[in-house]
Amino acid sequence: MMNNCYIHSNARIGINVEIEPFSYIADDVEIGDGTWIGPNVTILEHVRIGKNCRIFPGAVIGAIPQDLKFHGEVTYVEIGDNTTIRECATVNRGTEVSGKFLTKVGSNCLIMSYVHIAHDCLVSDNCIISSYAGFAGESVVEEYVVVGGGSLFHQFVHIGAHAMVGGASAINKDVPPYILVGRPPVTFGGVNRIGLQRRGFSTETIDEIHNIYMTIYKSGLNVSDACSKVRDSFPDSEHKAHILSFIENSKRGIVK
Repeated sequence: MMNNCYIHSNARIGINVEIEPFSYIADDVEIGDGTWIGPNVTILEHVRIGKNCRIFPGAVIGAIPQDLKFHGEVTYVEIGDNTTIRECATVNRGTEVSGKFLTKVGSNCLIMSYVHIAHDCLVSDNCIISSYAGFAGESVVEEYVVVGGGSLFHQFVHIGAHAMVGGASAINKDVPPYILVGRPPVTFGGVNRIGLQRRGFSTETIDEIHNIYMTIYKSGLNVSDACSKVRDSFPDSEHKAHILSFIENSKRGIVK
């Protein structure tokens, strides 16, 4: 269905796409096969939307960045396959000054109502972002992250894979992978055991991740010395390497 909506002549619309009345599809937009665009959706220039997505009423995808350093350059938004964007969520385009030119939301994500994803953010695959969360520019969210409603993220923060952020959190430090954070002020709350179990991590692996974080957070060592102890005391593994790489490359420092 494509009645009572505006579709620019240069928009590229896939097979079995439904665009409901009163939606606006601008120039240089691509919409993948099987995607549903609800009524009163606005998709502005230079947006790429994957297959089998669902975009709900009031969402605005591809508005220019809310950044005074943006001067009209051509930048993009990309949305992966099988992603749902709920009512009144906003995803802004990237910027040239960042060097990225792109804001990206991965595949199989759920972006709930009134979420804001600012310029040059990366939200990886399989993430759930709850209502009223807001990400400032150039935030990075790794795969399988769950974010509670009303949480706010400082620009440039990095959220590690499989982490869970409690609702109404104010995040101004990086959140390492596999952990829970919450409680004002935001602090480490343990390993995301239930989330890891649901994603097929073995009990032994979860216990080892727990022990690594006990060394980092509870040993009384500073972060650098704790990471050295983890490197020397635990067998090599993908999750150990991920944790150490994340912490040692953190530019903002990790949550307390």
